[in-house]
Amino acid sequence: MARRNGGFIGTDGLDAPDPPTGVTGTAGNAQVSVAFTAPTDTGTSAITGFVAQVGGLGTAGSSSPLVVTGLTNNTAVTAVVRAINAYGTSAPSDASASFTPFAPTGLVAGGAGLGDTIEFFTIPSTGNATDFGNLIASGEAFTGGGNNIRALFTGNSSNVVQFIVYATQGNATDFGDASAANGYAGGTSSASNATRAVFGRGTGPSNVLEYYTIGSAGNGTDFGDLSGARNQYSGMSSSSGRGVFAGGRNGSTVYNIMEYITIANTGNTTDFGNLSATRVRLAACSSATRGVIGGGGDNGSTLYNIMEYITLGSTGDTTDFGDLTVARKDLTAFSSSVRGVFAGGHNGTNTLNPVDYITIASTGNASDFGDLSTNADQSAGASNDHGGLQ
Repeated sequence: MARRNGGFIGTDGLDAPDPPTGVTGTAGNAQVSVAFTAPTDTGTSAITGFVAQVGGLGTAGSSSPLVVTGLTNNTAVTAVVRAINAYGTSAPSDASASFTPFAPTGLVAGGAGLGDTIEFFTIPSTGNATDFGNLIASGEAFTGGGNNIRALFTGNSSNVVQFIVYATQGNATDFGDASAANGYAGGTSSASNATRAVFGRGTGPSNVLEYYTIGSAGNGTDFGDLSGARNQYSGMSSSSGRGVFAGGRNGSTVYNIMEYITIANTGNTTDFGNLSATRVRLAACSSATRGVIGGGGDNGSTLYNIMEYITLGSTGDTTDFGDLTVARKDLTAFSSSVRGVFAGGHNGTNTLNPVDYITIASTGNASDFGDLSTNADQSAGASNDHGGLQ
């Protein structure tokens, strides 16, 4: 029934709509997308629009969702929505749950060269790395993952898992332990959604996958198995909750296989398709729908500057994307919903510090983003706006 007191503006309050329901906010960079359900009781006339208000700012539109911009990053807010018809404006909806806008941030942590250092980049803008803090201990062969609040890191042939909070620069904190050492799984051999990170163990090599509930510190839990033991592979994830692992090796055998999991459901991997060539020590990043795999080597002297992409929701082989600025292996990657970034690596003789970026939706060669503070390889990458969070 239409609202008959207070909270409306118009000539005939009896005919104003009921307020919208089910208001939720999906935070982004200084903005939020506000989703809601229109009221079933529209008053005397049809609804002509809606107004969303967040922290003193607002926007109008004809349907859900509405995007409110100009918000302050790292400050928690809520949203309310009003419905409008020819006679007036409804009372406000119930407030949404709290959400916090954030700047898309990418991290590079550990590895040969960086040691225990964690460095960060603001993904939408180019520039050199900025110091974030330190890992609990230095080392190499790290893996990173996480959601839009926390990043998790593990590696260096250790079973220690540690975390940072993106909004607060500082040192890593102990999270828990893996069931065994987590070295040499590759720079980004993980797949994460908003609540769960799945890491490949790598050492051995191993076929073991373990998961962590990102919001709650604790030890790793068995997730399932890869089709075979390997290490130095890479991972990425989609908004639909799919994780894909690509490449890797077992001793002298290098693979071109890709396999996928549903991150929310434990179980073994399923065949996805193939890379264009057998590759090891490669890196991957993703938007909501597309994964991009870059660099790597053939376990010999051949290094690649190629990038290939997959549509994460559809199984199949890779398609050419373009080239990195420098051929290299042992690089790492991170991404926002728009931009992918590849950092560091090794050219067969020396570690490197270049950082390249791509627009994930548009094929083409990588462009210079900036530099790490020092040459580094076998580092971990993580970000608070990657494909698994869209």
